[in-house]
This record gives sequence, C-alpha cells and structure tokens, in this order.
Amino acid sequence: MSELYPDCDPYGIADRLSEAERAPILRLRTVLEDEISPLLAEYWEKGEFPYQIAPSLHGLNLMTPDEIDGEPRSLYHGFRIFELARTDASMATFYTAQAGLFRTSCRVGASPEQFAQLDPKITTFETTGVFCLTEPDHGSDIAGGLATSAARDGDEWIINGSKRWIGGAFTADYLAVFARDTADGQVKAFLVDREAPGVTLQKIHGKTSLRMMQNADIHLADVRVPESQRLQNCNSFKDVAAMLRVMRSDVAWIATGIQAGAYEAALRYVRSREQFGRSLGSFQLVQEKLARMLGNVTASLSMVSDLAEKQDRGEYRDEDSALAKMWIALRMRETVALAREVVGGNGITLATDVARFHADAEAVYSYEGTHEINALVVGRSITGTSAFV
Repeated sequence: MSELYPDCDPYGIADRLSEAERAPILRLRTVLEDEISPLLAEYWEKGEFPYQIAPSLHGLNLMTPDEIDGEPRSLYHGFRIFELARTDASMATFYTAQAGLFRTSCRVGASPEQFAQLDPKITTFETTGVFCLTEPDHGSDIAGGLATSAARDGDEWIINGSKRWIGGAFTADYLAVFARDTADGQVKAFLVDREAPGVTLQKIHGKTSLRMMQNADIHLADVRVPESQRLQNCNSFKDVAAMLRVMRSDVAWIATGIQAGAYEAALRYVRSREQFGRSLGSFQLVQEKLARMLGNVTASLSMVSDLAEKQDRGEYRDEDSALAKMWIALRMRETVALAREVVGGNGITLATDVARFHADAEAVYSYEGTHEINALVVGRSITGTSAFV
C-alpha cells in the first residue's frame, strides 16, 4: 500500500512520486478536506459552484510548486488531477479547465513569444481562460464539421458562430475559440475577451451530471479580435489534435480519481453499516464487489502512470491517450455502479458521496472524445486503416 493512498493504491504506484512532488499534493488535500468537501453536497444539489473556494485553490501554486525545480513531471500533474477528482469531478474539471485545457491550448498553439508572456499569468491565475471547441451541432465530428468562422479584416479577425458545453466560461478572462478561416478553410485559434462586444454566454440548465460545474452556451456575433490575439502556432486541425492528445490523458486521470473516490466512499460506508446484525463489509458478495472496484482503480492508476512516464520521455501518440481515456472511462462506469450497489438505497443520496461520483461519471465518460471516437483512434493505429466516416 502507498502511504499517500492507503485504501486505493495497493501496489504503491503513488510511491513513484518524489517527496518534493508529494508536498503540494498534500497541501491540496488539506484544502480539499477542510474547506471544499463540506460544501460539495449542498452546491451539487443547488447546481451552483462554490466560487468562494477559488482563492484557496489558486493560492496553492499547484502548476509550478516551489518544492519542484523546473517543469514538473507529467506524473505529478496526473496525481494532482487524481487528488482533485477523488474529492469531486467538478473540482477537477474546474481546475483543469485552466491548468490543463487553457494552458495546453496556449502551450501548443501560441508562439514562443506569446507563451512566454501568457504562461506566468496562467499559472498564477492572474489571467484565466477556457477551451472552446465543441459546438451545438458538432461534437464527435468537430474535425471536419467545425462551423464557427473567422474572416480576416486588416489587423483584425471577425468571428461568428457558437460553442457549447464550455465549463468555467463565466469567470474566464479569455475564451480560446477555435474557428475556421474563411480564406483557407483551416482551423485557427483566437483568445477572445469574454466581455468583447458580440459575445453572449448562457448557462446550460437541467444537467444531471457535473451539476456544480457551470457550463455555457457561447454565441459570437461579429466579434472582432486583433491578430495579436490569434494563437500563432495553431494553423490547422492537426494542431488542435496535438492539444487533444494531452488533454485526453488529463481526462483519463480524472476518470481514475472518480473511481478512487467512489471506492473509498463505498468502503467507508460498508465498514460502518450493519445489516442482519453484522458489518456490511463482512458479507461475501459485498467483498467481491469491493475487490472488483479496487482492481479497476489499480489497473487504471497503473495505466495513466505508465502513460505519464512515457510522455515525460517525449512520447506522445494519439492512440495512447485515446486508449487510456476509452478504457479507464469504461472501467469508471463499472466502478461507480458497483459503489452504488454496495451502498444500497443510501447510494442515491448525497450524504454518502457515492451519488455524486455515480452521476458525474456520465459526463466524464463522454467528454474529450466519446468511447466510440477514442476506440476508432486506437483502431486506426492497430489496423493502419481509418474507419472514420
């Protein structure tokens, strides 16, 4: 068992982290347990985000922690996401909207000069942003179907279109909007000021998953953006795919953390609950389900950790991140369902925490590429033949 995760890491995978890497994760854990966890059930039920926690979360300096010299390893970034997600999926999504999606879009899409100017402000949350790719009518087919347009007009671009499911947009300074250049048909990226004339945001209501995360429909009508705010190294969907390659790995870590959180919540319950005069955890069928859950968590944690170490060696392949997201998200669905089973009727109440993980898993199962799309990315690598329509 690892010291960091004694209940859900029997193989000690987290022991691969150095002491310097563990320190900021433990600081994060203190904030999650003391300040954030007590608010989760209330705000999940209300469908609101507890923005009062943002200063504490931002102040932890998790992207460039003082304890780590140089750029942190992918393994550290992964366990940072894992720690957030085992507490709550919306918290992980909220933080990675900035630390993962927006920062990656700038790291990959910006020129070196742009990134040098932007990144110090991104890591301290002085400048915040979100990743705006999905559209109302285009999700899985976004590569060929992206409809938002950008037309050059002197030193400016005029952007028209809509984006959907954009988490964190209401508090972002910039919207990293992907639009198709009307001149060459290629996809380009723009940092659009959230308060620019022509930008309209509407909250998506009626969600049954990630209820705390505030997702937006964004409408852009003749929005003018200077050429200086175009990410200069994003000039085709191939460049967008390079971003997704990294982001899918992050979502695989979220799916792993959700499993760990659901398993730990179920374990707490069966240890304390009695039925038929015995501890619920003493029954054979309950133990079998716990064993399956732990197996899923362990296999998933092994997979994302190995992928992180591969990426730290400079090996980034679409099929690797797609395989991790696809397979781990599938295991996540099974794990949260088993957690719900062992907790019984109380598993549909927010009091046990299991219900949040069970519901939130459905959103994570679909975003950053559905199961089918990721399977086709892997299948293309296996066979050498693309099955995409």
